[in-house]
Amino acid sequence: MPELPPTNLNLSDIPNPVSSQIFYVSPLIRFTLLLLYVALTAPLPFLSNFTHAAVPASWLSAGLAIGFVFLYGALSDRLVLDETGITLTYPRWFPRFIRQGWTLPWQEIKALKPRITGQGGIVYYFVSQNSDRAYLLPMRVVGFARLVKQIEERTGIDTKDVRPLAQPWMYLILLVFTLLLLLVDAWTIFTAINLS
Repeated sequence: MPELPPTNLNLSDIPNPVSSQIFYVSPLIRFTLLLLYVALTAPLPFLSNFTHAAVPASWLSAGLAIGFVFLYGALSDRLVLDETGITLTYPRWFPRFIRQGWTLPWQEIKALKPRITGQGGIVYYFVSQNSDRAYLLPMRVVGFARLVKQIEERTGIDTKDVRPLAQPWMYLILLVFTLLLLLVDAWTIFTAINLS
């Protein structure tokens, strides 16, 4: 049996997959929001043909398809926790001028501050010690309670009052209404095709 060539690789150079955790956007949230986009936009090209609008239906369809791809990319972010810090990343194909990820080392996290949204909900931002920037804590991820627990263990910040912005049942209700809207879309498209 031939001898393997010597290598300078140190075992400490190999990343430990156990030490890093990845949190993805909830499939329920992603599916519901993508389906809602389809429900809100699907009839538009057909109505454009029916009303003889100035914008051709083909252009409108292409624009809506591009919008769907961008929405899919925006909902494909993931949060990575490892020994060094917390990182929010997007797919490589997703344009950085639309949304950029960020990295924040654990030792730079000074606090987790709540902010009230325009709808009365509460979101949380990481406050960095070395800059005035604030980093939004993603709240639509699967395993949010586990994520918050990891943040508390690594930073010492009290997170007992941190709750997700929306509960799964809210998205289930939105999904039901989206499916009803799709039925209305089907009737609208059928009518537009038959009358044009």
